[in-house]
Amino acid sequence: SLAKGDEKSPSCFGYPLSIFFIIINEFCERFSYYGMRAVLVLYFKYFLQWDDNLSTAIYHTFVALCYLTPILGALIADSWLGKFKTIVSLSIVYTIGQAVMSVSSINDLTDHNRDGSPDNVSVHIALSMIGLILIALGTGGIKPCVSAFGGDQFEDDQEKQRTRFFSIFYLSINAGSLLSTIITPILRAQECGIHSKQRCYPLAFGVPAALMAVSLVVFIIGSGMYKKVKPQGNIMIQVSKCIGVINLPRSEICHNMRKASEKRLIAQTKAVLKVLFLYIPLPMFWALFDQQGSRWTLQATTMDGNFGSIQIQPDQMQTVNPILIIIMVPVVDAVVYPLIKKCKINFTPLRKITVGMFLASLAFVAAALVQVQIDKTLPVFPAAGQTQIKVINIGTDGATVQFESPLQSVNVMSMESTGYMTFDTSRLQSVNIISGNKTTSEVITLPGGSRHTLAVKNAANIVAKWVSLFINNLPDTINITMGDTAFETLMSFSASNYNLFPGGRKDNIMAIINSIPCSVTSKTLGFGSAYTIVINGCTGNTLDVTYSEDISPNTVHMAWQIPQYFILTCAEVVFSVTGLEFSYSQAPSNMKAVLQAGWLLTVAVGNIIVLIVAGASKLSEQWAEYVLFAALLLAVCIIFAVMAYFYTYTDPNEIEAQFDEEEKKQVKKDEDVYEKQTEAVSRM
Repeated sequence: SLAKGDEKSPSCFGYPLSIFFIIINEFCERFSYYGMRAVLVLYFKYFLQWDDNLSTAIYHTFVALCYLTPILGALIADSWLGKFKTIVSLSIVYTIGQAVMSVSSINDLTDHNRDGSPDNVSVHIALSMIGLILIALGTGGIKPCVSAFGGDQFEDDQEKQRTRFFSIFYLSINAGSLLSTIITPILRAQECGIHSKQRCYPLAFGVPAALMAVSLVVFIIGSGMYKKVKPQGNIMIQVSKCIGVINLPRSEICHNMRKASEKRLIAQTKAVLKVLFLYIPLPMFWALFDQQGSRWTLQATTMDGNFGSIQIQPDQMQTVNPILIIIMVPVVDAVVYPLIKKCKINFTPLRKITVGMFLASLAFVAAALVQVQIDKTLPVFPAAGQTQIKVINIGTDGATVQFESPLQSVNVMSMESTGYMTFDTSRLQSVNIISGNKTTSEVITLPGGSRHTLAVKNAANIVAKWVSLFINNLPDTINITMGDTAFETLMSFSASNYNLFPGGRKDNIMAIINSIPCSVTSKTLGFGSAYTIVINGCTGNTLDVTYSEDISPNTVHMAWQIPQYFILTCAEVVFSVTGLEFSYSQAPSNMKAVLQAGWLLTVAVGNIIVLIVAGASKLSEQWAEYVLFAALLLAVCIIFAVMAYFYTYTDPNEIEAQFDEEEKKQVKKDEDVYEKQTEAVSRM
């Protein structure tokens, strides 16, 4: 039934005009959500000063909550407020939550002594938790309602337009996601503040809050055009009661469920359970899909991101998915599906979902093949009982270095270095160094399972030292800065610790020697590489440095990840878009949001599967884990294909029309009985 005054809404290009407001609303909401989520972990770590483990735990708790609250949203929408009022109410909660997050990140809120750090971190933590809970309630609560509400806008004879709407709807999700994950990290990197300049988290959270407010306003503007389906009772409780009744003997059903409305509920519950049963294998797809942000990003850290004048960072490869989605959705919708139809292939929704699962499995096979190539280029690190040593000669004379037990000798020319040599840690006792006519020896006590660099120099005496990164080869004390990173003061012939820098770029190296600044632009630091840099001197304010390569740069290009992203994106297009459409088309009118929430719940379960499988497999090789996930999804895909084969598509509207007809007949029958009884009474 429709709300009073909900006549057929105005149309544009054959589509209800109201859906354009819904699509704009979804774009803004997804921008708000993904934009906030993109900087959330960094906010935990650098602003709230939480460690990595706590930051990660709270982050994933928040994401899990966002995928559990759709059940609550569906219950409110289908049983109480209706989809429109639920979306408006929870969007207000959502907007408030985003605003609270923005306020919680204002450093000056509690920085009374103006030292650049909050004086009362507990206030910021409390505000952050309140904000995140409100956001989780908002985003999860409206998630199952918006797409279903969009589907409600179409007439029964607009099946083609409804299918196209779900594709455009999914496109708007990815457009919002793509733009926000590019823009909000840029906003965060800015500096802002009243008393002291800090990373601008208030702006990074504030812009998503503003977009959520825009989303709410746009949705309300279209209010007069929407077709609003009235909520039809507390359906979740009714369904729960009904599930136990469905399997009773027919005679008992006839006895217990005589009313037509109760029979209708049983039929609707059966329809929902049929679809929910089909959902059981689906989380395995999400188990693979969501590893884009974890395993595939880690894989990218071992690859070369040099794209000519552009240097792509490993975590930026995730943007390939939304970019491809924006391209693929219209192509598949306007070209691929019509071609399949012309070939007279009945490409049903469940067949599309099956193909999507198969393609996702194929994407992980592609990832495994790439991993095999990467593994061939990776350095071999020492095992637990082994030690690897390389030698750098920073003196002017050649040197011979001899390791005792077993005896192994290596000659190193001036300003050159050896590769890493592997030794049994328990048998590695001492090292003898011969340079010119001088000899020295040192006892070796090194931990196993690690790499070490030995720097040697023949000066007044032979000097040997275990070093890393910068080595001061000067007689003076120096201060070194590389890019924005300042290192500790280095005494003569001492070394700094290693530090991490973005790969694929050059940085300015500056050394202050006797109060005189000397600098030089570093060589391009390849992705995944590690260097020891020797500071030799300063000529005309130009620093003289020598590089010793500890780990060679990655040689497998990140572009080799594009095929696996492409295959997985194709899988997402035919799986996820179709899943939204299928959930809507098979749901009774009063349970559409419930079924949408069930679909979203498969995402949460999929993420749990990743933790279980990765934890239980104990595979040492990453390519083997990719193959394991591919095999599991392929097996699940076959099971789903069998389940789909026996599934019978239903038309909820047709079934409900039959019940309406039966109810009319029952009413007519009751009226006839009543009339006969009345006549009999009057004759008496």
